[in-house]
Amino acid sequence: MTTIANHLPTSELQAIDAAHHMHPFTMGEELAQKGARVITGANGVWLKDSEGTDILDGMAGLWCVNIGYGRDELAEVAARQMRQLPYYNSFFQTTNVPALMLAKKLAELAPGDLNHVFFANGGSDANDTNIRMVRTYWAEKGEPDRQVIISRWNAYHGSTIGGTSLGGMKGMHSQGGLPIPGIEFIDQPHWYAEGGGMSPEEFGLERARQLEAKIEEIGPDKVAAFIGEPIQGAGGVIVPPSTYWPEIQRICKKYGILLIADEVICGFGRTGNWFGSETLGIQPDIMTVAKGLSSGYAPIGASIVSDEVANVLEKTEFNHGYTYSGHPVACAIALENLRIIEEEGIIDHVRNVAAPYLKQKWEALTDHPLVGEARIVGMMASIALTPDKASRAPFAADAGTVGYICRERCFANNVIMRHVGDRMIIAPPLTITCEEIDTLIERARKSLDECLEQIRSDGIYEAA
Repeated sequence: MTTIANHLPTSELQAIDAAHHMHPFTMGEELAQKGARVITGANGVWLKDSEGTDILDGMAGLWCVNIGYGRDELAEVAARQMRQLPYYNSFFQTTNVPALMLAKKLAELAPGDLNHVFFANGGSDANDTNIRMVRTYWAEKGEPDRQVIISRWNAYHGSTIGGTSLGGMKGMHSQGGLPIPGIEFIDQPHWYAEGGGMSPEEFGLERARQLEAKIEEIGPDKVAAFIGEPIQGAGGVIVPPSTYWPEIQRICKKYGILLIADEVICGFGRTGNWFGSETLGIQPDIMTVAKGLSSGYAPIGASIVSDEVANVLEKTEFNHGYTYSGHPVACAIALENLRIIEEEGIIDHVRNVAAPYLKQKWEALTDHPLVGEARIVGMMASIALTPDKASRAPFAADAGTVGYICRERCFANNVIMRHVGDRMIIAPPLTITCEEIDTLIERARKSLDECLEQIRSDGIYEAA
């Protein structure tokens, strides 16, 4: 049996990593000099590194370990399924029991008439599926010119060619000749950074109405769909004003375009409901899901599709699919994960215990000199760092400079918080206790204090 050498000294593990392992979203030379932090174990909301240090994971991995680490039930289900049927594909008019049962369960959980499931390996390629799906849908309805999908600047929909193109992150577009044709963008509903003197409600309407203007500019007969995250996650936990989504919904219905809700981050309890669409009152035609679908215990994603879209697609051969679509082990793990969320009342815990307590503690961080805003929905939250609360001013230093310093202080204080520009964000496991929230906030506040001390010392505590 292969054994994994967790017992090697950290320096040796780091050397092997630097020599052979290429990391996502990382400058390899810098990381090789610094040495990666080697994670060797985890339980609940806690990680353990190769030095034996316990770290509070305020990001649930990458927004995904909703039920927490160390659940033996998922390991047992995986082993049982591997022994019975470790793999078979969904091509050639075949299926497997975990895949069909997971599709049935997702249809039960999803809102409205989202009753059909196309499986993928994760959120990125599920969004690739969505590009082909909506274009095929319109072609089959006799409108092949409806090709354009409208998204938002600073949105994140994955890092595949299609997912990156749908996303609105220009730094990602700069590599690989992206976006692909047929993707257009409107501005994000980020009131704190871009709202100027408008009220949040006015700003929400203004940003939503950019969708109508863009549809008219392109031509309504050429627009296939609009895609958006209910709450922008990787963009900085951008919570839209209350007026935003109702107006987006109205415009989509007016022009008859499909609405895709990217629920990869917001789904499976993160916002206090099964899906962010329920929390924000969205009625999508397609939902993208992944991450919390298996709590990160196995790679899996899916497009959950409305009756109307599925009925049209079922009349043709949809020339699309993945080797691992409906992988029986991943589907078995996801089913067990959903059982745990449901039977242990984890969403009730979020709604009634953890989220209200975290909201109280998180919003209190606005008394810190560095914090201009604290936003939170359910178990995803952000704070905006600023040198001037009254004006919401950015720092004179390059965007992200202060955020990176704060992130490094968080890591040093053994709490994982992420920075997006000069916003700090969290999305802890949904099972986090009030006592663990206290620890998270205590370490976050210490990190903010140390960040403030450092930027004052460096002379960069200045407004642009």
